[in-house]
Amino acid sequence: MKERRIEAWIREEKGKGASRRLRKEKKVPAILYGPDIQPLMLTVKRGDVERIMRSAEKESVLLFDMILHANGNDINKKVMFKEIQIDPIKDIPLHVDFYEIAMDKEITVDLPIKLVNTPVGVSKGGILEHITREITISCLPDKLIDVLEVDVSGLDIGDSIHVRDIKFPEGISPDEEADTTIAVVVAPTSEGAEEEVEEEETTAQEA
Repeated sequence: MKERRIEAWIREEKGKGASRRLRKEKKVPAILYGPDIQPLMLTVKRGDVERIMRSAEKESVLLFDMILHANGNDINKKVMFKEIQIDPIKDIPLHVDFYEIAMDKEITVDLPIKLVNTPVGVSKGGILEHITREITISCLPDKLIDVLEVDVSGLDIGDSIHVRDIKFPEGISPDEEADTTIAVVVAPTSEGAEEEVEEEETTAQEA
């Protein structure tokens, strides 16, 4: 699991006017909360938020270290994005909700699924269909991975792989029904046969 860092500062001012001033300075108002802390109003750099958002799109980064500057002290916290408000016109972050993670408590997240290897059925002309692209899992934060790779090399035409068939990494458990379909190899469509029928129908009509 790759991690990133972000700096944050305690924010005293609140309200629309204060938020507008922050955004002009390329900063983003934010809030940090969690099960064991009182909500804290924060300020973060817009560039840092955008950088982590780009990383999250490419690598599914969920957790990162926050360096919280408060009263002359630097406090390290493990956090994740809970909600990000985006300006629909300028496409920049307007406000961020951070959630503090306790390393000794399980978290529940949606994990992307990546299909790896080529099914034997595809070499016979079958078509691989990726049915479920994310799976909800639970684990301790230090067990979290970026993506769940599922080997589909053994799938023949008509075969499918379900949640119950996946060997999950140690410490990760699925929160999905066991019979949830992840991928299936379907038979190829008989386009040639369909075209032949259409040609025969056209010939008969012309005759």
